[in-house]
Amino acid sequence: MFAALPVAIVVVDPDDRIAHANALAEQLLNLSERLMVGQPVDAILPPPDAPRSRNGHGFAVYDTVIATPHGPKIRVDFVEAQIPDHAGWRAITLHSAGSSRRLGHASDRSAGARAAVGAAAMLAHEIKNPLSGIRGAAQLLNGGELTTLITTEVDRIAALIDRMQDFSDTRPLPLASENIYPLLTHARSVALAGFARGVPVEERFDPSLPPARINRDALLQIIINLLKNAREAVRQVRNPRIILTTAYRHGMSVSTGEGHPRLPLPIEICVIDNGPGAPADIADHLFDPFVSGRREGQGLGLALVDKLVRDMSGIIQYAREGSPEMTVLRLLLPRAQA
Repeated sequence: MFAALPVAIVVVDPDDRIAHANALAEQLLNLSERLMVGQPVDAILPPPDAPRSRNGHGFAVYDTVIATPHGPKIRVDFVEAQIPDHAGWRAITLHSAGSSRRLGHASDRSAGARAAVGAAAMLAHEIKNPLSGIRGAAQLLNGGELTTLITTEVDRIAALIDRMQDFSDTRPLPLASENIYPLLTHARSVALAGFARGVPVEERFDPSLPPARINRDALLQIIINLLKNAREAVRQVRNPRIILTTAYRHGMSVSTGEGHPRLPLPIEICVIDNGPGAPADIADHLFDPFVSGRREGQGLGLALVDKLVRDMSGIIQYAREGSPEMTVLRLLLPRAQA
């Protein structure tokens, strides 16, 4: 029953060490119970910035951000209570007040993506046919500079519609067991040879990472897109840095539906940059279609990345982490079956 409780719970003994943690706590803190048991609670779950009560009446802070040592910052309601009939023992419950922020608005983004699918199909049908007629007429005019301007702008709009049509492809991606490192190396090479020329792209890889269950083309498209975003983010930074990392994350999993086992997502890929990050007013909606932090942005790149990640049963997260803070786009993907 403890393991199945629908909130994250950590049980702490009288010596301030973790005695138990349920499955949701493992997921939220990005650590298995085995690794947490016996550790000082403050080393695994730093308390919110508030005085903690020791008078037996408990302690609670709502909608607070906690920087966990082994994962991204989490936004939670933090409630600590004494356990009756067990002197000195207490339970900490973590209600995910900001779980939509941490997991990237999974349900809202699914609805947003479905809306984008409909919009893409409609716009493709209603706009591309007239555009081809306009382009053909402009070519017949053969009027020099103005004709070139018309055809160029028509081609630009058609390219935008093509990008929107990517959302309308609802066919399941073919997935296979793949070594992600050749794909990461290729994406990095593309970046260094083109859009990220002159900017260092560091590698911090876990060499023991097992194969992931992915679609090669989709993952390559995702990584190149995230590297392009990182390059744009550091364009005004004096000493720009982009870092590509991998890690194996125990205890991370997502629900696959009522009555089905949770799907582990231990394969982590991060694209990190030292840019200023997304504006605060759009940070929670960064993966929604048509939301962009750049004046010239179309708001489709990260929305398409989110769609491709979800098509591989993974999740993508945005966070600001570290000291000094850096922007982290974190992919969590399933491991291939042995």
